[in-house]
Amino acid sequence: MVSRSLISGLMSVGINIQNLEATAIPVARAVLPTLNVVGGIHVRLHPERADHILIEFFDDKGIDIPKGKEKKIEGAYFKEDLRRAQINEIGQVTYPSRVIDTYTTAFEKHLNVAAVCNSKSKVVIDYAYAVSGAVLPQLLGKFGCDAVVLNASLSQSAPSSTDRERMLGQLGQVVQALQATFGVQVSANGEQFVLVDEVGTPIRGEVLTALMTHMILTANPRGTVVVPVNTTGALEQIARRHDGHIIRTKVNPTALMEACQSNSNVVLGGSSDMGFIFPQLHPGFDAMFCIAKLIEMLTIQEHTLGQIWSELPRTAYRSQTLRCPWTIKGALMRHMVESTPQANLELVDGVKIIDRNHDGWILILPDAGEPLVHIFASSEDRDWVETSLQEYRTRVQEFIEQEQGIHYNVEEGIR
Repeated sequence: MVSRSLISGLMSVGINIQNLEATAIPVARAVLPTLNVVGGIHVRLHPERADHILIEFFDDKGIDIPKGKEKKIEGAYFKEDLRRAQINEIGQVTYPSRVIDTYTTAFEKHLNVAAVCNSKSKVVIDYAYAVSGAVLPQLLGKFGCDAVVLNASLSQSAPSSTDRERMLGQLGQVVQALQATFGVQVSANGEQFVLVDEVGTPIRGEVLTALMTHMILTANPRGTVVVPVNTTGALEQIARRHDGHIIRTKVNPTALMEACQSNSNVVLGGSSDMGFIFPQLHPGFDAMFCIAKLIEMLTIQEHTLGQIWSELPRTAYRSQTLRCPWTIKGALMRHMVESTPQANLELVDGVKIIDRNHDGWILILPDAGEPLVHIFASSEDRDWVETSLQEYRTRVQEFIEQEQGIHYNVEEGIR
């Protein structure tokens, strides 16, 4: 309903539409530059909020548009500041052919197909009723891999986090029963995934980000990996092992995609929260290509996921979230900057306080969409992480309460 109303609205102001219909986001991003269009729109159920629709806008390269452009579109929409087209100027709808073929060709070009074909891997893929167009099993079948697919139909309502956890447990059991190479639960319409190793243990979060970084840098020593500023400090240790380089960006998809395109020798981008980017394929997140790449790397590196997991640095990483009114966010950030020595500060996104004695950091990051503030801590010293997190949580909480008290008193005075 929403995608059809968007199409009608765009046609009514004289815009021609190329309708990809139900397509996984990675496929849409990959074909966008070949269609000679000025941008793209993807409509899906919100992965975390069952009663919300998520509408994402891409530029002509398939990169998410920046916040500034989003606000301009919102402004024009709410003001109804729209061009009215004459009847003879109304846009047309076409349906591009060979969309999957375009994606498949690029997919094979950037994969070591011989290694995947020789692997004889068995992979269990759980689509959790949330991915349109299950392209991957066909591709893996073409390369001689056995793909066992679970929950592949597209549901009208997004599965809750409890449902996903239950399905993840079942996935682990299936992986063990079939003695599969690994399992994956794909979500966010083909962009994100949770990995399950050969004994059925889920690998996600910071461990998944570290594991992907380790495997990609093993395959591409001296490569560059682009990650958000809030990702675990273990990545720098992994990069040092492989003579690689880590670039940190703001915690939003557009910043990650742009950094992957603008820096040279980038072999991987992203984190488990957003998904992983292979810039040579297309500028967006792609769980499908990532799964095929995992098969390739496990075959060439002759390791199981469990063995690679055991080689990762043991870095402590914790995070907490506090409620913080919108009106106080700016004052809180200013307070954190002013109360910290400049030499220990990094201001890529939020306020990052470096502690070189413990090779660790604390990050205070306001949420972009909710009245929340997140606190992250990372270090090899687990005790330091616990104490620092508690200390900064108290400091932030006290500041918020103090500011709320001032606001309340000011309002009382005005009355």
